[in-house]
Amino acid sequence: MRKAVLRRVARVRRRIRRFDPTVRGLMWASVAGFLFAGLNALMRGLTLQLDPFETQFLRYAAGLIVLLPLVLRAGVRPYFPRHIGGQFTRGAVHTFGLGLWFAAMPHVTLADTTAIGFTTPIFIMLGAALVFREPMRWDRWLAALIGFGGVIIVVAPKLAAVGGGYALLMLGSAPLFAASFLITKGLTRYERPAVIVVWQTITVALFSLPLAVLHWQSPDMLQCFTFLLCGVLGSVGHYCMTRSFTVADISSTQSVKFLDLIWASLLGWLVFADRPSQSTLAGGVVICASTIWIARREARARRI
Repeated sequence: MRKAVLRRVARVRRRIRRFDPTVRGLMWASVAGFLFAGLNALMRGLTLQLDPFETQFLRYAAGLIVLLPLVLRAGVRPYFPRHIGGQFTRGAVHTFGLGLWFAAMPHVTLADTTAIGFTTPIFIMLGAALVFREPMRWDRWLAALIGFGGVIIVVAPKLAAVGGGYALLMLGSAPLFAASFLITKGLTRYERPAVIVVWQTITVALFSLPLAVLHWQSPDMLQCFTFLLCGVLGSVGHYCMTRSFTVADISSTQSVKFLDLIWASLLGWLVFADRPSQSTLAGGVVICASTIWIARREARARRI
C-alpha cells in the first residue's frame, strides 16, 4: 500500500516538473494562498480570545514545534544558514509587519483582511524590478494596476467607516511584508527553502516574545491544539511560497495571490458569519479578472 502511494506521488512529481516554470510557480503560490487563508481564519479566532501579540508569538512557537522533528531527523548542520545575518534581518522585518497585522486583525473581517493584503504584491513587483532587475512588462504592470483598483473598491468604504484606523494599520504592514518577501527571494539564491522557513520561524518567535509576555494569558488545551494546527498550515504555506520564488520570477507569481479573496470570503462566511459587502464582491470580480488575464498571458509568453 505504501509503495503504491509513493509511486503515485512520484508520477505526480514527474508530471509537475514538465510544466512551464511560471505555471509551476503559480501552482505553488496558489497552494500557499489557500493555506494562508485557512491560517488567517484560525488566527483571527484566536486573536478574539487572546492578546494579539501573544497569539503572534504562539503561532510561530507552534510552527517551531512542528518543524523540530524534521530538523532533528536530518540533523542540525543541514539547517544552519549560510547567511545568518540575512535570516535575522528578514525575521525582524517580518515581525514588525506581523505586529501591525495582528494588532488590527480582531477588528477587520477576514475578507477585508485578505483584500488589504493584496497591496503587498504591488510593493513586491516594484521592489523586484528595482532590486532584482526582474522584467516588468506592460501586461504585468497593467494586471497589477487593475488588481490594485479592485483592492481600492474593497477597502475605500471601510476606511471611511468607524474603525477605519485599523484598516490603515493593517495597510501599513503591506510594504513591510513586501520587504520580507524580497529578502526571501534574495536568500533563495544560496539557501534551501526548508532552511529559510525554519529560520523565519525561529527569528519571528524570538522577536515576538518580548511583546507577548506583557499581556500573557495561559491558553487552554483547545487553543494549544489550534496553535499547533496553525503551525502546520503556516510552515507548509511558507514552504510553498518559497518554492514559488525558486522556480519563477517573483513578479509573475504575485498575480495569483488575488485569488485568496475567494477563500477568505468563504471562510469568513462559514466561520464568522461575515457576509462579504457589495464592494468586496465587486472588487473581487475585478481582481479575479486581472488574475486570469495575466496568468493566460504568462503561459502564452512562455510558449512563444
